[in-house]
Parts: sequence; C-alpha cells; structure tokens
Amino acid sequence: MPDDIPPAPGELTAEPGEPLLPLPQEDEAEAAPVPGGRPTALDPDQMGFTPRRAVPWLSPVLLSGTAVRVLLADLFGAYLDKRELQDALPGRILRESANYSGEANSEDEWPEGDELWVDYAADTGDGFNATYSVAYLLAQPSLTVDGHELPRGEVLVLGGDQVYPTASGQQYEDRFKGPFRAALPEPPSEGPRPRLYAVPGNHDWYDGLTAFLRLFVRGNEGAVGGWRTRQTRSYFAIQLPHRWWLLGLDVQAGAYIDDPQLRYFTAAAARMGPGDRVIICPPSPSWVEATDDRKAYDSLDYFVRTVIAPTGADVRLMISGDLHHYARYSRPERELITSGGGGAYLYPTHELPEQIEVPPARSLVRNASPSRTYALRRTFPTKPQSRGLSAGVFWRLPWRNAVFLGLLGVLQTLTMLAFVNAADRVVSGVEQRLVTVPAVLMILVDLAGTCLLAMPRAAGQRRPRHWVLGLLHGAAFVALATLGTWAWLNLPFVGLSWPLPLLLSIVLYLPLSAVASGELFALYLLIAAKFNVNLNELFAGQGITGYKGFLRLHFTADGAVTIYPIGVRRTAHRWHARPAAPPDAPWFEPHDPMELHLIDDPIRLR
Repeated sequence: MPDDIPPAPGELTAEPGEPLLPLPQEDEAEAAPVPGGRPTALDPDQMGFTPRRAVPWLSPVLLSGTAVRVLLADLFGAYLDKRELQDALPGRILRESANYSGEANSEDEWPEGDELWVDYAADTGDGFNATYSVAYLLAQPSLTVDGHELPRGEVLVLGGDQVYPTASGQQYEDRFKGPFRAALPEPPSEGPRPRLYAVPGNHDWYDGLTAFLRLFVRGNEGAVGGWRTRQTRSYFAIQLPHRWWLLGLDVQAGAYIDDPQLRYFTAAAARMGPGDRVIICPPSPSWVEATDDRKAYDSLDYFVRTVIAPTGADVRLMISGDLHHYARYSRPERELITSGGGGAYLYPTHELPEQIEVPPARSLVRNASPSRTYALRRTFPTKPQSRGLSAGVFWRLPWRNAVFLGLLGVLQTLTMLAFVNAADRVVSGVEQRLVTVPAVLMILVDLAGTCLLAMPRAAGQRRPRHWVLGLLHGAAFVALATLGTWAWLNLPFVGLSWPLPLLLSIVLYLPLSAVASGELFALYLLIAAKFNVNLNELFAGQGITGYKGFLRLHFTADGAVTIYPIGVRRTAHRWHARPAAPPDAPWFEPHDPMELHLIDDPIRLR
C-alpha cells in the first residue's frame, strides 16, 4: 500500500495482488448486501465482477499468452475482420446536443445558444484502482478544477483499449464494465442520461472485435451502468452543435479503412460543407508513430484527404489514446492531442520529439497531403518528471515483477552451470567439443532472447540500433554469467557429489543472479530508451498507476469549443463503501480525495 497509514476497520483496500478483497470489519462476521443491490464491501459476489490488479506486463505467462494472441491476430486478422460484415448493420449518423440524443436529420433545426459537454478518455481497462479512479471522476455531476466549474459530459467518448491485456467477455466485465458501473450504477436522478461511444484499439481487436461489438454496438439497447450506448457499428459520426462533427474511426491494426466504413463516413461528409469543423478520434496517435514508421499516418491522411477535404470542412482537432500520457502538438489551424491516461500504466513523455512533420516528409504515399510542422506544447507528466520516473526502474521493476526476475535467474543459473561444466572438464578432441555444446547453446539462447526483446514487431521498423542494443544486452548477460562462473569455481561446491551442486545453485546462486540480472535488465532499458528502443517496456515494467487524466470539452453558445485537460497525479488506492447512498451515486468513495488540476491551459478552438 502506498500510504504508511494503516487502513481503518471496514475500509476497503486495493493492493496489487490477486482479486481484491475487503478488510475484516469490526463486529461483523460477514458483510451482507443491502436492499437495492449496493455492495457493502469490495466483494465479487456483491458487485457482480472481480476487481483485478494492474496487468503484470512482464509476467512470463502473460507475455507468452499475449504473444500467441498477437501472432494469431497478425496472421489471421484479415480473415477475422468483422468490419466488412458491419455493412449489414444500420449506418446511423447520430446527433448530440444539450438534452437531446438521436439520429441526425439535415432538416432539424438547432436551438439558439445550444451548449454541450463531452468527455474523452482512453486506455481505461487495466487495474481496478486506476480505472475506477478515472471512472469515478467521469461520473461526478461536476468537477471544480483550478477554479473552473466543469459539469459531467452528456457524452462520453472512449478512445480505445477499453480492456487489457486481451479482449474477452470476462475481461471486459472485470476491467471495464464493472468499474464503470460501480462509478455510475444508475442513470442520474437529475438531468439527461449520459451517452457512451467507443473506438476499438488494438487490445480490443485481439478477439476479432467480438466482445467489443457485444458490449458497445447495441444502439439504444446497451448500457454500461448509467451510460447508454448509442453507436450501431464499431465506428461512428456524431453531429454536434454549431456545425461541429466528431468522427470515431476503426482502423484495424493500423492497416486500412474498409469500404463499408468509407461509405459510411462519405455519407456523413455529404452533410458537411465549408465552415464545418471536424474532430477525428483515431485509435492511435499515428502523427507521433510516423516518426519511426513512415506508413503509420497513411490511413489517416487518406481519410482526411479523400473524405473530409473535398467538403471544405476543416479538421480542427485530432484526439487519440494508445500512448498512456498527455501530449499536445499544435499549429494555428489544428491541434493533435494524445490523451491516454484512462487507467493503464504510464507511458513516458521525455523522449517525445519537440517537433513533428505531419504527414512525414518521407511518406511513400504518392498523393500525400503537404507536410506541416507541429510543435510540442505540453505534456503530462512533464519531460523532467518523466525522466525522473524512468530512473525508478531500478527498484520498481524488481519489486513488481518477481516472476520475471525468477525467469532471468533461471537463465543465469543454467548459463553458469553450462559454463562450469565446460570449464571443469578441460579435455581434448571430440569430448571437448561435446562438453562445450551446452555452453554454446545457452549463449545462443541468451543472445536470441535479448535481440528479440529489442526488435519491434514490424520488420520495416527494425534498424541497426535494435541489433546493436540487443547484442550488447546479450553480451552483458553472458558476461554476468561468466562472472558468476568464476565466483562459483572459487567456492567449495564444485567438488561435491551430484546433485548437491545443482541444489546449492538453486538455493544460493539463483536468487542472487535473479536480482543481479534484474538490475542489469533495468540498466539496459534505461540506456535503450535513449535510442527509442524498448521505451514501452521501461515503463510497463514499472507499472506506474499515477499521472492519469482525461479531456472535458465544452461546446459553447458562440460556436467555439474549449478543451479542459484534467489530470490527477495520484490515483486512489483505498475506498469506502456507500451502501446507503442514492442509487446513482458511486458504490465506493476514495478514502482521500484525489487532487485534480489542469495539465494544460484551456484550449479554445473556433
């Protein structure tokens, strides 16, 4: 528990570990649910879902399972692509305004002075603490942030990766739907019922989008707690007040935009014209990814160039998640915002370039849009904060990834034993070659593992620096085993009869080598990040749950939109149940109020 203060009796705690359980309560043998279905404890039987800890991204079991799913998605994704089948579903173009939600109609008149509040959050479905902290804030009727009174959004747009690590019905229930239902169990007793739209991210796609469609693509028949789902496909177009539009794209694995989706958005674009302003929500910030992969922005550029530009409408804003931080790149005519602080582990900001070209000047697209330079205006955390957090890898990674350290220790021990076997049997001829085979095999395994770690998934993104860093990391790993071999040969264990040397190596050498190789791995990540290699693993291994945030957009009566980026440095970890609260109140309150602040100046677009 982050706090040194012991929890009070009856207080709920959310420690990293297996499914979370309530602490014992005084004078109460077993907490029982109260009438109305509100839980009295963080109890799966009462809540209807199991609150989960944050995903242990370096767990060998998780890594192997996720790798298999990713491989299957890459190999068979095109065959399992359900977007073409969605052409049979209703292609409704929707309208959202104050106290109104329905299908867009060009003949409808918009009320004078219409205003609307819209929330945007992304990368939500990870551990209970962080996810519920963000959901709790989104569900509040109003937030006061740095003197601004910000009402809850009538519309909530989720920007992708609503579940981790891979999609399934149960994972959605435990990691997304359950926490959000706990934050807003029923429609608000006052005011309109908030509406919910979702863009699928790469983690939503790992089951071919099956669970995502079942949860979100149900028109007016679906709900997540007090939020009602509205979309009829995995993508959507929403007409907003004062000639604003919001478009949520489904770009499967960053590949292409399917024909039914293009026809749908072309039909929506037919209602646009000069003077209309467009907000595009893709599943990933391809404007940043294009700095390493020049094909990353191609699909989005094609969409803007062929669907939006011919109408004369202006794309004033692009918002995405996928990278778990806040970053804003800006030009006078357009803002590019990454806002992925909905609950997943923090992603660093200190290696973001100060300027980017969008689309990249080296794009292979024949008719690409003219490149424009965008300047980095603000990040959360700030670059100095992110740099300082990266140094925490030396203690956070070993503390939070014991099983992964055990795997490193096993590899170190096997390599050391192979080296000892070769060194202890100095013979000649064929026998010499035979006894050195295990040592050579372990060296090859170590080097192959470190090179695979350094390589990006896409072959087109692999550069010499990936090979160099992978080989250097492997050489350092082998050097550590060599040092361990020297130490082992100078101890009195080698001469003992078998299997005592093996048992002693497991008891003595394995734990020490696990810690040493874990620190070596942390050092490698810190160095590799300087070359933009394994930057994700540097922070995924630390599992930092703070520095979360979301956007609150206000479409004002004068036709402008003001964006309020809201952040919280520390999410809640201790909760109080509220069994006697009103039906629409959150099930649990944080023990200590979360301190909110604006992580960027309010951004006003016209």
